[in-house]
Amino acid sequence: MKNLVILGSGTAGTMMANHLRPKLNKGEWNISIVDQYKTHYYQPGFLFLPFDTYTEEQVKKVGKKFIPKGVNYIQKKIEKILPEENKVELEDETLEYDILVVATGSKIAPDETEGLLGPLWKKDIFDFYTFEGALALRNKLREWEGGKLVVHITELPIKCPVAPLEFAFLADSYFKEKGMRDKVDITYVTPLDGAFTKPTCSTALSYLLEEKGIKLEPDFAIERVDNENKEIIDYADKTVPFDLLVTVPTNMGDEVIERSGMGDDLNFIPTHKHTLQSIENENVFVIGDATNVPASKAGSVAHFQAETLTDNILLYIKGYTLKEEFDGHANCFIETGDKKALLIDFNYVTEPVHGTFPFSKIGPLKLLKESVFNHWGKLAFRWIYWNMLLKGIAIPFVSRNMSFKGKVFDIKK
Repeated sequence: MKNLVILGSGTAGTMMANHLRPKLNKGEWNISIVDQYKTHYYQPGFLFLPFDTYTEEQVKKVGKKFIPKGVNYIQKKIEKILPEENKVELEDETLEYDILVVATGSKIAPDETEGLLGPLWKKDIFDFYTFEGALALRNKLREWEGGKLVVHITELPIKCPVAPLEFAFLADSYFKEKGMRDKVDITYVTPLDGAFTKPTCSTALSYLLEEKGIKLEPDFAIERVDNENKEIIDYADKTVPFDLLVTVPTNMGDEVIERSGMGDDLNFIPTHKHTLQSIENENVFVIGDATNVPASKAGSVAHFQAETLTDNILLYIKGYTLKEEFDGHANCFIETGDKKALLIDFNYVTEPVHGTFPFSKIGPLKLLKESVFNHWGKLAFRWIYWNMLLKGIAIPFVSRNMSFKGKVFDIKK
């Protein structure tokens, strides 16, 4: 009997369990999935929780219910991976594996920035990349009377690169609905030279910032947070004052990757960007936020990766050459406030472009254009996530690799 072990039961790990169990002979392969946490969070919902759009119950469920029958679910802490021995040390036992799938994700590391975990943390300084942070921020916004709101990115890569922008847009809409937008000054602070990583998309989003009266502070490489004077300070001694700081701290891979000596400086595992096989260990595969591939760290990317990775694990078992197939495909809705959203679709080499999705001409979704329909598409994705994506059910008409149908590559501005 051979053993396949999946580390992490978040989005990527749960999808892989559901993809692999029906395809691997139960008489030949044991599948185990390990995670120390019993709660599964719908992380895109953290964006909406601070604005009372979602409730706590809508963004969390018991993770075990999404693990398929025939998969051994182990709720224990992962101490260390021993790739040379094909073993994983847990808190009180050791697992042997023939194939390892690492889906340990990424998490915020606020301790990487001087002063961020100071006396203002969870009082006037908040994150929304954790359930606890989003919940605390919700409670703060309910009673906040206005002032300087700064939305800030520490450094890249981060999970869902557009989420900080979405937060700024939703904050604009939220305070308008509360009748206090004139009491709030919103500044968006980024280490990038524009609003987003992709130039075409950055141009579109910069326009929205101007339209909504949100100040853009680019090229800001934060050095420290001054809690006493309520300022963030970059390495060039440029300062941005705040009354309320909503920050995206440094994102890093799980600490088990560091303990195992398998990661880069940010604990992300060097991974072949097209096959999703570990560069160092051929029987180790990596998916989602745990990889160092130059794709967005977002749920849609893990979804597309899972389909290619499933095929490649089956090829690996048979001794065949792996498919160098995954193209970095990502698509995501970008909330722009006022119950509208944009949709972007891109990959490693192709920037977001105008057009329709998923069908040529008829759409029904528009790319790089605000619409109410896109907003409802974003909200509908929560149902799709819980009922289809996690369970490994294909989403109709959405291909794993970027489709060029309906895309417009030469548009006059």
